Amino acid sequence: MAIRSRKEAMPKIINSCTECGPLNCHRQDKAPPSFCLTEGADPQEVAEIVELLQGDNLDARMAHASAEIEGMYYGKATRVEEMVLFAKRIGAKRIGVATCLGLIQEARTFVKVLRANDLEAFTVVCKVGSVDKTEIGLSEDVKVEKGSHEAMCNPILQAKMLNARKSDLNVLIGLCVGHDALFNKYSEAPVTTLVAKDRVLGHNPVAALYQTNSYYRRLLDPAKEPKETL
Repeated sequence: MAIRSRKEAMPKIINSCTECGPLNCHRQDKAPPSFCLTEGADPQEVAEIVELLQGDNLDARMAHASAEIEGMYYGKATRVEEMVLFAKRIGAKRIGVATCLGLIQEARTFVKVLRANDLEAFTVVCKVGSVDKTEIGLSEDVKVEKGSHEAMCNPILQAKMLNARKSDLNVLIGLCVGHDALFNKYSEAPVTTLVAKDRVLGHNPVAALYQTNSYYRRLLDPAKEPKETL
């Protein structure tokens, strides 16, 4: 079998917004590149979205609230404060909180903030249901503490329980990568994220991107990725 060089194995680069230098779509004060997605967008589709967001539906309220908060509180309000502002602007009263067990203290504090602002809060922790990981076909080898009852994260049940409470808005606090995707798939209410989990970087995942020229050079070299058997 022929061994492909690393260059040959690299996926083809398709020009999109990350390859755009001018980013003309923001201010329309520069010449757009030939592959500009704004220039290539379907005018009818854009018009339909604009019409949707001119109405009084939930999508419109969310779009307006987000833009208002950005404009009025830019660099002033924390994300926690923005959550409260957003909920009130879209008329959300019942806030569902889907939290990681490891961030339950942070979730408790956030719930206090919500209640202090006259918002109803209902929390479901990730281990709800207490189903051992082996019951879905996982082996003891993938447990953090092998040989113990170790409940799997259950984002689907978290979503279903918040659906049953008819939450108006769901907030994620530290759900694992993938578990957050499952929660979003099954949630009936709109979902926003307060905390993105990163166990290594203190839940600040963007720090790895800031250091790709130093401590995290391995991110750009798959051959140097941490081994699964560490």
